[in-house]
Amino acid sequence: MRFALTTSIRREHREWPRRGRASFAASIVLIIAALASSPVIADEEGVAAPASVVRELETALSRAVERFQARDVNGVLGYVSDQYRTGPFTKAGLREQLAALYGVYDAVRAKIRIDSVRIVNGTAWVYTTGEISGRLALIGTWVTLLSWRHELEVARREAPGWRLYGYQR
Repeated sequence: MRFALTTSIRREHREWPRRGRASFAASIVLIIAALASSPVIADEEGVAAPASVVRELETALSRAVERFQARDVNGVLGYVSDQYRTGPFTKAGLREQLAALYGVYDAVRAKIRIDSVRIVNGTAWVYTTGEISGRLALIGTWVTLLSWRHELEVARREAPGWRLYGYQR
């Protein structure tokens, strides 16, 4: 997760799938998203997810965003698989990034929309568009930390429900 105090982030050195993040999460969140970029991945892989799966993912995303905005690190990470990995990012790394983010900003917000969902080898490839911003405590100004368009994050069903799994190719 990279954070910047500018209204946009330049993504350089694309080493893993460009659409490999965001976000449910990343997205969530993430998380929430917030994750980075990589080479282009075809939207045509897999099959379109049933509407019921999309609704389940939208519900999970909404709850993860609530936890993110409540500054609840453990609550956010409850929507991330213990096996999460996208590029260099792991669940432990996300914990550190969230703690740092919450240390700098006295309030955060996330606006994330699911664009489409494809089922590929039993996982949900969730394409999202969104923005994460934070309010700087000392000056009270909101700053865009991360924004993305149609980025990929991979989720899978685990015991409690849908969790971010990451793009692990």
